[in-house]
Amino acid sequence: MRILLLFSLFAITVCVLPAQTKTKVTTPPKETSDPATKLVLDKMKAKYEGYKTLEADFSLTLEMPQQPKEIQKGKLLQKGAKYRVDFNQQTVISDGKSVWVVLPKNKEVQVNNVPGPNDDDGILSPQALFRIYLRKDFIYAITNEFAQGKRVVQEIEFKPTDKYSEYSKLRLTLDKKTQDFIELKVFSKDGSRYTLVMNTISPNKALADASFVFNKASYPGYHVEDLRE
Repeated sequence: MRILLLFSLFAITVCVLPAQTKTKVTTPPKETSDPATKLVLDKMKAKYEGYKTLEADFSLTLEMPQQPKEIQKGKLLQKGAKYRVDFNQQTVISDGKSVWVVLPKNKEVQVNNVPGPNDDDGILSPQALFRIYLRKDFIYAITNEFAQGKRVVQEIEFKPTDKYSEYSKLRLTLDKKTQDFIELKVFSKDGSRYTLVMNTISPNKALADASFVFNKASYPGYHVEDLRE
């Protein structure tokens, strides 16, 4: 589940062009979030929640201490509260009420209830990704703004309010003009880094309802562990 956190979840060095020019740097507040930054995030949330459907290709870069960098590529489909994520090692399917995590390597399927908005695993859902700033366990502010090619991007840093959090910070990068989600980088206290990059985003495409239904017949020989309460 931790890997899937990174819907919010990232590599800045890949996306930022050498000719970047910094124009603004501010210090994140220590105890409260920046109201001006909230307005930016409100616009992003309204934009993505305004889409009837969403299809996106993404890449997830995992950097672990003393291990080679790993890059996984995947596809996200979303239709209202329903979503599906397919990438290297697993598939996640949700009909809006339950979540099926398919693990081909183990020939196993784990079934859970859809996490609530305040649950840690709630970030697994695409909707939760765009609402992360509404969680009370983060404070945030715009910490950087610079030119990236022909666009201007903003970096927003999220700091956990819990000093025992396994993460030191999250860094969200947006297009300033369009509020497009570019990437999210998660910094773990153990030195690990996770970078989720949205490579292409296609809104309002026709998506079949069958994409969001788990069909057990499609996974013969898989053990299904139902953890729903």
